[in-house]
Amino acid sequence: MITADMSIASVMKLDPEVAPVFMSYGMHCLYCPHASAESIAEASLVHGINADELVKALNAYFDAKKSK
Repeated sequence: MITADMSIASVMKLDPEVAPVFMSYGMHCLYCPHASAESIAEASLVHGINADELVKALNAYFDAKKSK
């Protein structure tokens, strides 16, 4: 389960193919130093997006992969 306190890098390590989910929310710098230092919640604030919506989308992505 993905949570808002996880870093972008930790989610990317779980599955690099999740990148389009981040990108659809305007997060394009997935491998920059901030990706490993900031939490999803912190990055969401910087990008002006709703962290809860992003986390929901990330979890939906992983749920869909499990059911395949």
